[in-house]
Amino acid sequence: MAEDIKKPFDLSNYLEQSKNKIELALDESLGPEEPEQLRTAMRYSLLAGGKRLRPILCLAACELAGGNPDKAVPTAVALEMIHTMSLIHDDLPAMDNDDIRRGRPTNHKVYGDAIAILAGDALLTRAFEMVSIRTQGVPADRLIKVVGELSLVAGAPGLVGGQVVDLESEGKKVDLETLEFIHLHKTGALLSACVICGALIGGAEEKLINALKTYAKGIGLAFQIIDDILDVTASSEVLGKTAGKDLLADKTTYPKLLGLDESRRRAKELVRISKEALEPWEESSEPLRALADYITNRDR
Repeated sequence: MAEDIKKPFDLSNYLEQSKNKIELALDESLGPEEPEQLRTAMRYSLLAGGKRLRPILCLAACELAGGNPDKAVPTAVALEMIHTMSLIHDDLPAMDNDDIRRGRPTNHKVYGDAIAILAGDALLTRAFEMVSIRTQGVPADRLIKVVGELSLVAGAPGLVGGQVVDLESEGKKVDLETLEFIHLHKTGALLSACVICGALIGGAEEKLINALKTYAKGIGLAFQIIDDILDVTASSEVLGKTAGKDLLADKTTYPKLLGLDESRRRAKELVRISKEALEPWEESSEPLRALADYITNRDR
């Protein structure tokens, strides 16, 4: 009998199936908020498309931990809500002051600053409802840990702290340590929360959690390095947001600090370290390892 030949992992199919599941769950997650203007503003940004990389990472980590990824869907939705909140708030005139997000006008350009702020606030608090109330069949002690992770990533130890340092660094000479602090908090913290929360839902043991922390730190920085590269090499049409925005704001980026070639090399090395951390779970970690490669090879 001929030996069975293992088929290569089909990332495209995995991404499509996972994204379809997430999009359906996102659509069902809102309503009926009142007044209608608030609900419309929340849906405008939450359902604006995108790669849905963060919730997909959550599902993949849950599966790696031996859990049922369907039980992680509410947490995956919560993570996308927090991500969307951060985008709405980052785009505001008092923050990064951007007009385009995911290929269309930013939330405040459509609904005004006040409604945009409140829509972001509503999405943030809805995220905790998704985990604590809408999750079914997951032990309470795991959900409490997930709520703790989300609290850290959404607050001063995560997104908020990173945004403050980012704003304070505009127009200033920033060293690599400060740049990595910003990105480990603004970008890396949420990506880390995605894999850790998914693993917690799946009942991961400490050894796997620690490996996933190493994995997440690597892909978090790599993701931001590629973002910085694309900001100076891709068009606004391809990116779905304003290209060259970091240059206009006089922000320090990886290409500005290290150059394009060294930035690309650094991103690839971070991905190598991330994938290496998951080698003890070689077969079951295929989706996460493929997603790490996807981060450095993406064009938007």
